[in-house]
Amino acid sequence: MDLDKMRTKKILAGADKNADTNPLYNPEALKKIKKKFDAFKSTFEGPDSRCNWELTPQTILGSNIPREMLYTPLHCPDTDYSFDLGMAGNEPFTRGIHTNMYRGKKFTMRQINGYGGPEDTNKRMRFMLGHGGTGVSVIFDLPTIQMYDSDDPISKGQVGMSGVAIDSAKDMEILFAGIPIDEVTISLVSHYPSNTAILFPMYLAAAEKKGISLDSLKGSVQNDITLEEVVRSGPEYIPPQDCFRIQCDNIEYIRKNVPSFNFVTLNGYNLHEFGTSGVTEMAVAVSNAIETLDELIKRGYDVDWAAKRLAFFWSISSDFFEEASRIRAVRRLWYKIMKHRFKSKNPRSMWMRCHVQTSGISLTRQEPLNNLIRASIQALSAVLGGVQSLHVDSYDEAFSVPTEESALLSLRTQQIIQEETAITEVVDPLGGSYYVEALTNDIEKRILEEIDQIEKVGGYVKAIEKGWIHNKIAQYFYEEKEKIENGEIKFVGSNIYKAEKNKNPSLEIFKYPEGVEERQKASIAKLKMERDNEKVSSTLKALEDACRKNVNIVPYSLECARAYCTCGEIFKVFKKAFGLWRPPVMW
Repeated sequence: MDLDKMRTKKILAGADKNADTNPLYNPEALKKIKKKFDAFKSTFEGPDSRCNWELTPQTILGSNIPREMLYTPLHCPDTDYSFDLGMAGNEPFTRGIHTNMYRGKKFTMRQINGYGGPEDTNKRMRFMLGHGGTGVSVIFDLPTIQMYDSDDPISKGQVGMSGVAIDSAKDMEILFAGIPIDEVTISLVSHYPSNTAILFPMYLAAAEKKGISLDSLKGSVQNDITLEEVVRSGPEYIPPQDCFRIQCDNIEYIRKNVPSFNFVTLNGYNLHEFGTSGVTEMAVAVSNAIETLDELIKRGYDVDWAAKRLAFFWSISSDFFEEASRIRAVRRLWYKIMKHRFKSKNPRSMWMRCHVQTSGISLTRQEPLNNLIRASIQALSAVLGGVQSLHVDSYDEAFSVPTEESALLSLRTQQIIQEETAITEVVDPLGGSYYVEALTNDIEKRILEEIDQIEKVGGYVKAIEKGWIHNKIAQYFYEEKEKIENGEIKFVGSNIYKAEKNKNPSLEIFKYPEGVEERQKASIAKLKMERDNEKVSSTLKALEDACRKNVNIVPYSLECARAYCTCGEIFKVFKKAFGLWRPPVMW
């Protein structure tokens, strides 16, 4: 493949050049505005003035995009309404993917659940659904995410902490007991492709036990190589190329066999929170999407068949207008990529569908009730940007898993935005703002520029192997940390306007259920005594053979799940078949 010919920036530049556009603003009117604008601007000149014309906001996880003091049509003079904005639900989808947006389809309120053993998280899921939640997200504990069993020595002290412990399909059966998974959308926060190839088959096996047809299941998995090879603190990594292969195997199997499930949620969120700008967050996720679609096309699939269930996951931080503009910008850019790079024919394949979570890294332990305000403002920005589903972080998450009370309050935040504010009654209410449109244009260009940098390196997988993304994180993280420490990035109640220590409210911190590790260990021991261990051995061997061949591994992983193989047993097969890889050292 000629990578230079396939560079996305070059393809889109050609499409823009050939576009038949009709600028919205009259040139003569712009000349008159410029004359007045220049005169107005001149009154604010001077290096010592607090009213310096341009500044760069310093906010947590900001993109360091300079802002002028006042925006006019001069900042978006070439705007063509149909080409740049369009009607909602129509190309280029800047204003939203549905014609009536939230009037017709409310954003899904999908709060995260996960702690202790499967029976503990089952109770929390029932509680949230019973109070108006319209979707379920399940997070897993660190051993499960890193693909170790609860009885592995490396798991000691971490079982059921910060997520639910899942060791086998038997645990999945307990986790979803009494939950109508054929009626409610379920997001499995599986993070890695390897983990998705383990946990999702366990979910399918549990659904089969319930007698539920796989084509009736709705929801999403993450299944993102970025999380496995970059945003990870695990001790053992498989090579990026093999990880990417598993990502595409998962997509291929799910698209064919569980057609209503989103087979990948390209995860910008964790990368952003780990330490990148919002621009890099989106550039990396979109680059992953491009390379994934290229691979699926190589496997013989039509791009519209593949792209229809693709979804994204973004972090929303505190620069209000940047965050709303970022969502609008990447939605339009994704449309252009699908239309001009991939020649998509189906408008739905051009949709940038996304889930959004407010920023966990912006939560502070000092004056934790301030986090209510932070999360509410971030959530409002996301809704104004036109997201499809939303999770609002709870004010006590800087300490631990949310209590029932704080989790309910986060759900209520979404419900108040949705039901009491009338914000959802108008599609894209920020559209047409000179500031928002100029910022949307600027962010789109910046995202595309970083995609071009990744493609110059050799593509997304090569960018991981060569350490390009790791170095990008290291540099941004260092600069961000320095700005927080010297007070450039301000946290009210933490490094500015500090309250007296005794002014902090007393909080009821979530208490993890006791004895989870012992329960999980006993459950594994019992499982290994009762299951058909000959079948376990044969299914694991078949999976290893599939890993070594050019075949999709997921059907074999599903057989392992049905035989009650454990998470750790399946991961050992991956390590044996693919070998281990050492990530580049970040400087």
